[in-house]
Amino acid sequence: MKTETIAAIATGMSNSGIGIVRISGDQAFEVIDRIYRNKKGQAGTLWDAKSHTAHYGYIYDGDERIDEVLVLIMRGPNSYTAEDTVEIDCHGGIRMVQRILETVLHNGARTAQPGEFTKRAFLNGRLDLAQAEAVAELIHASNDYALKSSVSQLGGSVSGKIRALRGTILYETAFIESALDDPEHISLEGYGDRLLKVLEPVTEEIEKLIASADDGRVMTEGVRTVILGKPNAGKSSLMNVLLGEERAIVTDIAGTTRDTLEEHINLQGISLHVVDTAGIRDTEDVVEKIGVNRAMKAAKGADLIIYVADGSRPLDESDREIMELIHDKKAIVLLNKTDLELTVDKEALEEQCGHRVIPISAKEEHGIGDLEKEIQSMFYHGEIAFNDQVYITNARHKEALEAALRSLRMVRSSVLDGMPEDFYSIDLADAYEQLGLILGEAVDDDVVNEIFSKFCMGK
Repeated sequence: MKTETIAAIATGMSNSGIGIVRISGDQAFEVIDRIYRNKKGQAGTLWDAKSHTAHYGYIYDGDERIDEVLVLIMRGPNSYTAEDTVEIDCHGGIRMVQRILETVLHNGARTAQPGEFTKRAFLNGRLDLAQAEAVAELIHASNDYALKSSVSQLGGSVSGKIRALRGTILYETAFIESALDDPEHISLEGYGDRLLKVLEPVTEEIEKLIASADDGRVMTEGVRTVILGKPNAGKSSLMNVLLGEERAIVTDIAGTTRDTLEEHINLQGISLHVVDTAGIRDTEDVVEKIGVNRAMKAAKGADLIIYVADGSRPLDESDREIMELIHDKKAIVLLNKTDLELTVDKEALEEQCGHRVIPISAKEEHGIGDLEKEIQSMFYHGEIAFNDQVYITNARHKEALEAALRSLRMVRSSVLDGMPEDFYSIDLADAYEQLGLILGEAVDDDVVNEIFSKFCMGK
């Protein structure tokens, strides 16, 4: 089936050393032959060029030479899209790359939609849907863990695991159907007990994958973190230390921070979306009161609360209000201002708040390493490794796994309730189908289009 030839800029829209314009489709070589001339000025030299070769020459728009380029030739199916593909490496000025794309479009290509190159890779069987989604996550990875996870998924870690699970389920479904069609030669005597033993490791693996989604979300989205404390506890100083720059205003005046301040911080490969808040206290100041209310609201939706206690002042009602708020939440308590004489006892504070207390001095930058290690241990279940462990980082995948797990539990219930074997096969088939959605089998076109619409242009 013939496909339209598409083109787009595949590099970022900023001035750089190199820019890339990508072309893919049945007429990719015809398009490049219309605009490329080699160093001798000859046109039409690329239509029979060997795949995966680079060619030095120039791009022309009619008789006007536009730029000196390298052209890469990749013949389908041995290309990213599994189609004939051409990449033009040109000088990376924004206007230059746009000018070359315009020339390509004037000579037979159309503008690619967001994610259309990867969508074609999926439709042509070059990638399954889980791998295609990993491409988008790879591009948007904001920390080392997210990067490694995306590379692992692109290499087929999730897909391989799902295919193995589906293979087991398919075999049992086929056995039941065969036995029902030919009861004289295939017996189902005692089959229910055997099926439960077969499905037990399958169910455990799916449960393990679902449980990994918490770590997966933290990898890709980061930890929603709120810093709480009463005025002058050192919240803004801590924020500045974590950022490595003077971002938050720090003074000796209580109530300096009157609104939330949000920043993205990377700590030892972990992304934190940190919100510095107004000091928690009773106040008659209307603006400050709004800030306090926003702080409390932010804390309720946080993955992690960092409570900064001022160790140089006795605990008061504001501290007790914060301790009540963090009682059943993931929280780290920092006993700040250890560079001064402390009036708050670490062990007593731990007993009151119910959380581990880490002594720090935001001013002297002491104890920050202990804080980083504590965050890492709280949000990752053990040491992160990408050899055998698979992490689910996609909400769509988690939803499909949960649906498959429900179906397998229905199979177990049917066996224990003594139901006929055809009941088993119905739920087994549903589990098989739900897992297939992760790979892109039987996925609605609207879902596919929605997934790829979130990709960047040129990918």
